[in-house]
Amino acid sequence: MCRFVLYQGPPLALGSLVVDPANSIIKQSLRARETDDPLNGDGFGVAWYAPDMSAEPATFRSFTPAWSNRNLLELARVTKSGCILAHVRAATPGLPISELDCHPFTAGPYSMMHNGDLGGFRQMRRQIISGLSDRAFDAVHGGTDTEHLFAMVLDRLWSSSSRGSAEHLTDALTSAVKDVLALSRRVGVKDESYLNIALSDGNRSVALRFTTADPSHASSLYFHTGRRYICEGTVCRMVEPEHGQGTAIVCSEPLSDDPGWQKVPVNHLVVVHDDRTTELRPISA
Repeated sequence: MCRFVLYQGPPLALGSLVVDPANSIIKQSLRARETDDPLNGDGFGVAWYAPDMSAEPATFRSFTPAWSNRNLLELARVTKSGCILAHVRAATPGLPISELDCHPFTAGPYSMMHNGDLGGFRQMRRQIISGLSDRAFDAVHGGTDTEHLFAMVLDRLWSSSSRGSAEHLTDALTSAVKDVLALSRRVGVKDESYLNIALSDGNRSVALRFTTADPSHASSLYFHTGRRYICEGTVCRMVEPEHGQGTAIVCSEPLSDDPGWQKVPVNHLVVVHDDRTTELRPISA
């Protein structure tokens, strides 16, 4: 099962999420703690925002394992950003491993990544594609369920008049999820869906922990808030956890052993506003 981390706060070195923490994303690529399959070696990706240069995020993706990619280590050492998405992939058995299918996926200012499965995707793929605008269809380059769902989200983002707010992201994500699950019911899908998703435009973000299965089977997801997240060597911690509103982290597993990590309730959203305040909201589909 894939693992990911979303960061929004003061500019932070990629290494403080990807390399340094006791349970960094690289370590989760090799030995994830809270999943039945601890290995996530089918590629990785990082998206980060540099708003003084471009509204569109930069990305580095590869189908090689994160733990052995020297370029990732070098990039993480010298690159800082106030909004970072990082993902390590465990591909669905039987599907090809390609750089095109590595998360995060991006289009314009938007980036999205996913941990889980859209149940019955192969049964629905043709209908999903037929419902996309030409612009959203052109944004799909690979074959994953995530990228097709991202295209659905993009259509809703592009057609909305409420751009520039966390509500814009939240409405688009929840609408796409509800619509694709309604489609799955219409075509008689029997497989359950596991949808841990992070979506961002660089200034605000939303993360979802959702499943149609028994809630006890939901994939893990945590969040942590505070004034600032720092790493001193391999010891990482949140400064003023739960009090400051300067930083928010959402990740599949806690990165560090410091207090303040909270489990996202099943079938809930974590909304990170542009002032970096966070809130939890329930979602039903």
